Amino acid sequence: MDRAQKEKVVEELGQIFESSGVVVVAHYAGLTVAEMQDLRARMRAAGGSVRVAKNRLAKIALEGKPCASIASLLTGMTVLTYSEDPVAAAKVAEAFAKDNSKFEILGGAMGEAALDRAGVKAVSDMPSREELIASIVGCIGAPASSIAGAIGAPASNIASILSTIEERAEAA
Repeated sequence: MDRAQKEKVVEELGQIFESSGVVVVAHYAGLTVAEMQDLRARMRAAGGSVRVAKNRLAKIALEGKPCASIASLLTGMTVLTYSEDPVAAAKVAEAFAKDNSKFEILGGAMGEAALDRAGVKAVSDMPSREELIASIVGCIGAPASSIAGAIGAPASNIASILSTIEERAEAA
């Protein structure tokens, strides 16, 4: 890799570190190509990405970034999983680590907050952006359906009372 390519990689990694909601660092030694492709596909489906880069270049890219605290995790064969959604990359990495013992999560960063292994696990247990939106919509929609039911209820009560009166009048 020549100097221009290295500078381009450092710039790309810098963008990743600045724009990502969460970055998870893991060791991937021993994973097959098919397993790495599976990780990439899972991450892509969740709206995230996977990046393998030289640790030295990643450390250079981290200088001055909010998540510079993860530089100490960049030793050995490391892979970066990241996403704009602050939960997606952690969820996928955790699920992948359960299926593959060779994929070992070291930690990560969420903005300026450094995450250890337990921190990544805690982030992965949080609801994703889509889940939060769905629950908020559900909360907003519930009162509207209750109001509609309350408005419609008196009309149905009046209708049932009128039909009862009609039945009694016919019987008499």
